Amino acid sequence: MKPFGVLLAAGAGTRMGQPKALVRDADGVPWVVRSARVLRSGGCDTIAVVVGAAADEVSALLVDEAVVIVPSPQWTVGMSASLRAGLDWAATTEAEAALVHLVDMPDVGPDIVRRVVAAGGPGDAALARAGYNGRAGHPVLMGRVHWEQAKAAATGDRGAGSYLKRAGCPLIPCEDLASGNDQDVRASQSPSGPEDEPDRQP
Repeated sequence: MKPFGVLLAAGAGTRMGQPKALVRDADGVPWVVRSARVLRSGGCDTIAVVVGAAADEVSALLVDEAVVIVPSPQWTVGMSASLRAGLDWAATTEAEAALVHLVDMPDVGPDIVRRVVAAGGPGDAALARAGYNGRAGHPVLMGRVHWEQAKAAATGDRGAGSYLKRAGCPLIPCEDLASGNDQDVRASQSPSGPEDEPDRQP
C-alpha cells in the first residue's frame, strides 16, 4: 500500500505576512496546490491537507485537487496541533503509513518524496525522513505504529523530532535534489533553514 500524504498547511505565516499556503510561485501556483501535487506525483494516492489560518481561502484553492481537507481547530497552538490533526485523520483510514510534509518548502519535489518512501520500508513500521547536509527535514515517513508516540512528543510549535530521534529514524540524504529550507519570508529576503526554528520536523 502506498503511504497517505499529510500536508501541514495551517499556519498564519506571521513572518511571511500571510498564510504560507496562499503564497504563489513565480508561475502563479499557490504553495498549497504545488505541495499537494508534489505528494501525489511522488506516490501518495490519498492526500490530506491540514488547514487552520484562512481555512476557507486555502480550501477553495484545492477544490480541483482531489484532496481531503482536515481542519486543525487548535492551529494557533503551533505545528504540533496540525500534526496531531493530520495523524488523527490518518488513523481513521486504512493507511499503513503517513508521509508528512510542510507547505513552506517550495523546492522539494516529487523525487524527494519517492526517495524517502523507498527508503522507509514497507508497512506500518516504516520510518524515514529527508536529510539535507546532515540536517533533519521533510518529508517524513511514519508507519502507523509510530503515530501515537509521535503525537505525544509534539508540543507547541515543535513536532515529533524528539521521538523520531529516539526511534532511530534514518536520515535519507536529499541535498542533491533540494536545499531543504523552509521559506519563512519573502523571496527578496533570506529564507530560513530548519535550524532557525528548532525541531520543525514534523
